[in-house]
Amino acid sequence: MSTPFPFTAVVGQDDLRLALLLNAVSPAVGGVLVRGEKGTAKSTAVRALSALMPTLYVVSGCRFSCDPGSPDPGCPDGPHEPGAFETRAARMVELPVGASEDRLVGALDIERALSEGVKAFEPGLLADAHRGILYVDEVNLLHDHLVDLLLDAAAMGASYVEREGVSVRHAARFLLVGTMNPEEGELRPQLLDRFGLTVEVAASREPDQRVEVVRRRLAYDDDPAAFAARWAEEEAAVRARIVAARELLPSVRLGDGALRQIAATCAAFEVDGMRADIVMARTATALAAWAGRTDVLAEDVRQAALLALPHRRRRNPFDAPGLDEDKLDETLEEFGGSDDDDPDPDPGPDGPGGGGGQPEPDDAPHGGDDTAARPEAGEGGQPQPSGAGEQSPVRASEPFRTKVLSVPGIGEGAAGRRSRARTEHGRTTGARRPRGALTKLHLAATVQAAAPHQRARGRSGPGLVVRRDDLRQATREGREGNLVLFVVDASGSMAARQRMSAVKGAVLSLLLDAYQRRDKVGLVTFRGTDAEVALPPTSSVDAAAARLETLPTGGRTPLAAGLLRAHDVLRVERLRDPARRPLVVLVTDGRATGGPEPVALAGRAARLFAADGVASVVVDCESGPVRLGLAGQLAGELGGTAVTLDELRADSIAGLVKDVQRRAA
Repeated sequence: MSTPFPFTAVVGQDDLRLALLLNAVSPAVGGVLVRGEKGTAKSTAVRALSALMPTLYVVSGCRFSCDPGSPDPGCPDGPHEPGAFETRAARMVELPVGASEDRLVGALDIERALSEGVKAFEPGLLADAHRGILYVDEVNLLHDHLVDLLLDAAAMGASYVEREGVSVRHAARFLLVGTMNPEEGELRPQLLDRFGLTVEVAASREPDQRVEVVRRRLAYDDDPAAFAARWAEEEAAVRARIVAARELLPSVRLGDGALRQIAATCAAFEVDGMRADIVMARTATALAAWAGRTDVLAEDVRQAALLALPHRRRRNPFDAPGLDEDKLDETLEEFGGSDDDDPDPDPGPDGPGGGGGQPEPDDAPHGGDDTAARPEAGEGGQPQPSGAGEQSPVRASEPFRTKVLSVPGIGEGAAGRRSRARTEHGRTTGARRPRGALTKLHLAATVQAAAPHQRARGRSGPGLVVRRDDLRQATREGREGNLVLFVVDASGSMAARQRMSAVKGAVLSLLLDAYQRRDKVGLVTFRGTDAEVALPPTSSVDAAAARLETLPTGGRTPLAAGLLRAHDVLRVERLRDPARRPLVVLVTDGRATGGPEPVALAGRAARLFAADGVASVVVDCESGPVRLGLAGQLAGELGGTAVTLDELRADSIAGLVKDVQRRAA
């Protein structure tokens, strides 16, 4: 077994270490979500935590880690005889992003269940993680159906496996720890709220600290056992402090003053529901126990707010996490209680004991510097001319709910909520022979396959004689996520008449729709003499929204260059992820200028998409009393359809849900 990197040897990252230690002291806090850029010791710190967890008493031979003091009465391995127990370390179970449903919740032997009536159950990762740590690296990339199962288990403290009337239930209470890189996409709000605490991590910009990180890592790689031995004393001290804090925790008093501060803080930051209040209360109590105190102080409440609220105050996917610390301090001072007067709280050891880190303040307006995002028209409403020069970025108008755009046909891509696809979840449409392990039994088709052979198999009793060849897998139809590639005209003609603000608002609305439907997104822009990939295909709609916000305008309209660059992006992405079908959203007024025969060249580029069968829609941004209809002609060349900005709205008269129509080649 490999030697883990010592927890106490992690350099810096005080917030991260503190959040993990608080969950070790009080698992009821509800886990940790670690957000940050790659290479910031997220996974290293989480894996190191398991070595500090106190040992467990478990029922001997129980595959579900039942506590001998209070065994689960519904345990599949029960009932348990009293007295037989053993000790072992708490487990840290890793859930791979690409895990199957059976690997997570366990699997029933359907053949034995049908033919013998036996509940033969093979436990999954949720059973292994019971009373331990369930770690999900890149949790934001986890498939939706696995997220649903995690939500159910986290809410009920149990896992249920049901297949065609046969069900198994077992306890599944675990410390949920997830790491993620926000650049690769955000979490669903339901799962985000299930994490008790969140921390933002980033690499230090201090040269001395970076030197120490490299020095320790090289020493560990050269001789892990020797490196761990040098930190054994510090590890033992932290482990003993966790045990002492756990013993002190029931004695910690959460006074009315601290409770009033917690409730006032959650109300001031307008968090949804009451879970934030409960998590803050448990976190503040754990902070007091970790500091060796029996009273919760205002400092504990403040630190609990910094850890428990940032991810709960996001109102939409484009809001940056974080808290306004001035507002937090004002709230705590206004609702300060008389039972929180200790002036000298214990700061704790080596950084992660008392204060922790401070998330980035949220006092800057969303969307960046206000001067950089000033509209092209001044306060007096005078528009700037749409000449060849570059013009300042404009703010997007308010986003709105868009009509549904989907790719025609049935795909087999990643699970999502946009286009029709053959998936593991959804409505049953038929049956087939299983390829590999059986996951979704089609009972009627299985019985129909087995029925003609009962006499030949010597059936004499009421049971059905079922063999492996009789089993049928249910085929299901659900929804998939697509690659939505935005191709945005940022030329001077688009900037005229203040259209760019409305255009950005429309694209922002479509990005929000892509976030909700679990799509990948990409952004290609064209202006001047060329086109550029402003954002390669990614799951992060936040990154796309940020690039859109700073998009400059001006110059000619190299429409052909934009289409050719988009076609190249799709070609490369098709090699990387062939199952994910693309949807091209071209935002333009249809004009093409610059170079020889720009209109003819743009038409030839558009026909490349039609030849490849790529679904496309043109968002027609042309305005004014006289319209040339160029966007509609371009949509015909693409083999797609055109919609105006008004028609894009779901609540408009023309905004009925309809698929993107592909013109027959």
